[in-house]
Amino acid sequence: MKKAAVVVTVGMLFCAGCESIRFAPNETQKQNAWLHNQTAAIAAQEAAAEQTSAKLQDLTKLSETQSRAFVAYCGLPDEYPKADTAEEVLSESNRQLATTAITQSSQRPDAWSVAGSAMDLGIAVAGLFGGVYATRIGKFLQDAKAKSNALKEIVLANEIFKKTNPDSADAFKDAQRNQSPLTKQIVAEAKSGA
Repeated sequence: MKKAAVVVTVGMLFCAGCESIRFAPNETQKQNAWLHNQTAAIAAQEAAAEQTSAKLQDLTKLSETQSRAFVAYCGLPDEYPKADTAEEVLSESNRQLATTAITQSSQRPDAWSVAGSAMDLGIAVAGLFGGVYATRIGKFLQDAKAKSNALKEIVLANEIFKKTNPDSADAFKDAQRNQSPLTKQIVAEAKSGA
């Protein structure tokens, strides 16, 4: 039972530190992907209409084809931005949409929410299996989640204390100096995910 709990815990910690976890595309990102495809299509049409070089026409056609992958990955939006003409594509609202989508696309779930979700999932799975071991694993995960939340609260409170009492910051750091390397690492990760 303890081995299973350790495996689950290690798995959750691995997930919590995983940089590849991202939020699912939201409406803004879906609109931006669709708008990108429209922009590429109109650019390809304009390049052909203006009889630009064959190289530029090929590049714009390829860009349109490539941008279909973004729409396929993100999915279609619920509402489509106005983008039937080059003028509509180049509107200020579409430029703002692109800027917002960039900001949102770079966001990742913090380690606390990933770990909490993983523990909730583990508790739910343990509940499905039932039995003594599943009950123990579920209890272990509930305790781990409570301790994780407590650690987060402590780290956040300590950071607030240091900011509001800068004259005590050095004494606070001195008090923490004898922490083990593992504890220091956990606290550093907690600060970065807070």
